[in-house]
Amino acid sequence: MSRLFLTVSLLVFVLSSAAYAEEPKTRIKGPITVTSDSLTADNKAHRAVFEKNVTAKTSDITIHSDRMVVHYREQGGEVTKIEAQGNVKVYQEAKVISAAEAVYYATEDRIVFTGSPRAVDGENVVTGSKMIYYIKEDRTLVEDSKVILKNQQDK
Repeated sequence: MSRLFLTVSLLVFVLSSAAYAEEPKTRIKGPITVTSDSLTADNKAHRAVFEKNVTAKTSDITIHSDRMVVHYREQGGEVTKIEAQGNVKVYQEAKVISAAEAVYYATEDRIVFTGSPRAVDGENVVTGSKMIYYIKEDRTLVEDSKVILKNQQDK
């Protein structure tokens, strides 16, 4: 069976004015391109369910999972939340975070990983019961953490 590629461009707008400080702010850069073997769109519920071989890409982050539910606003189609389930891997530059599940919250610009999350940055590894990655700040909060840092030799 040939793989069906479904591409959905969900534009996310960045609110840059301080006058809109109380409005939700989303920081995903550019359009999100999602590919999968199947797509079920529910415009009344404002969500799209992608299943089997799911990949979501922005200009700086790539997410792989078995299933992904993308929630969006009725007005403008802005992404509000992405739920990724099953074999989740998130790539940003040289960093990789894997887990059983991950939820991206657009208004907080964060991803919450559960189900044996593991972060790898070069030779350094962090595991825990829950990880929260704050994208804009490039900061991670880990519950029940175990950290393995490899010494690197100066050249």
